[in-house]
Amino acid sequence: MAQGTESKKIDFFRSEMALWIGIITTLIFLFVGKGWLVDLSSPLKYGLLFLWLFLVMLWLSFGVVRHADCLAVILGEPYGTLILTLAVISIEVIMISAVMLTGENNPALARDTMFSVLMIVLNGMMGLTLLIGGLRHYEQEYNLSGARAYLGVLFPLAVLGLVIPRFTTSAPGGQPSGLLAIYLLIMSAGLYAVFLLIQTTRHSQFFRQPAFRKGDDMEEDDHDHGDLVIRSVGFHAVFLVLTMLPIVLLSKNMAKLVEHGISTLQAPQALGGFLVAILVLSPEGLGAAKAAIANKLQRTVNIALGSALATIGLTIPAVLGISLFTGRTIELGLDPVDIVLLILTLLVSVVNFGTSRTNVLQGAVHLILFISYIILIFD
Repeated sequence: MAQGTESKKIDFFRSEMALWIGIITTLIFLFVGKGWLVDLSSPLKYGLLFLWLFLVMLWLSFGVVRHADCLAVILGEPYGTLILTLAVISIEVIMISAVMLTGENNPALARDTMFSVLMIVLNGMMGLTLLIGGLRHYEQEYNLSGARAYLGVLFPLAVLGLVIPRFTTSAPGGQPSGLLAIYLLIMSAGLYAVFLLIQTTRHSQFFRQPAFRKGDDMEEDDHDHGDLVIRSVGFHAVFLVLTMLPIVLLSKNMAKLVEHGISTLQAPQALGGFLVAILVLSPEGLGAAKAAIANKLQRTVNIALGSALATIGLTIPAVLGISLFTGRTIELGLDPVDIVLLILTLLVSVVNFGTSRTNVLQGAVHLILFISYIILIFD
């Protein structure tokens, strides 16, 4: 009995090794690493620090995906991916809010972060997963009603929140007026709350993998445990958040390394936020890719479209609330070129998710838009 208990403790310790390494790395950079980041003139020192942080954060991302997969097995869809999405986006919102409250006034911070996340999840993440899923399975099936529900809410939230403020004349430079800010805050939070109510209660079937055909029999999507060790909901929910926290805390140090590299290479400043956003979103990206490979495209759709929707639905109310409370200036309206790319992305998403099956062509189109976004960062 004692040996069995000891074996379980060892297995638990090994399974959460990424978390322990992440905690140690976070503590090292919290108390010692600040001095290391002061002088990065040595290419060898810079390269080792960058590699260290990148590998630890990537390892942590795999741990986050594992706990999210366990929750998906226990709870089923859409609850498993909803927990993953809300955890990632909520921590992202907390980071933006903390910078707004304690850092220098950067009016475009929230807007640029939201736009970067939208381009990464709607074009980069979605394009890559549709491409690899199509190459492996030829065609993949998802629940069309769920995709339409996501896009039906995402389109007005994105246009009202990120496009309209650029054209209103009551406040300059993409800033919402007091009246518009209050309206956008209530509208974004309220509409997203209604969507969550629909997703988790009366229409939760819209967000589940549809039945698929094997021979002549229709079978429901089953959750294959694979090599997962399933514990309780509380255990995986707590450790999912705990495993994500070092990623968020270390991302600030990674941002300094990225900024140094950008400054040394004289690359565009927008590239820094883009690279850090990719690292923060890596758990969802890994989960989406794993689901596409396993031919569970509905989970990919839930992750990508859910992340895009949560980004706007949670970030806009948070930053507008801070702006109204502190008096800090906030810009929501995108620049003209970004508006065109955003509208194009939304329209392509509506077209590509117009049928219940996908193939490599849709993935290629979204990846082209993602590459276009990267090109425009440098142009």
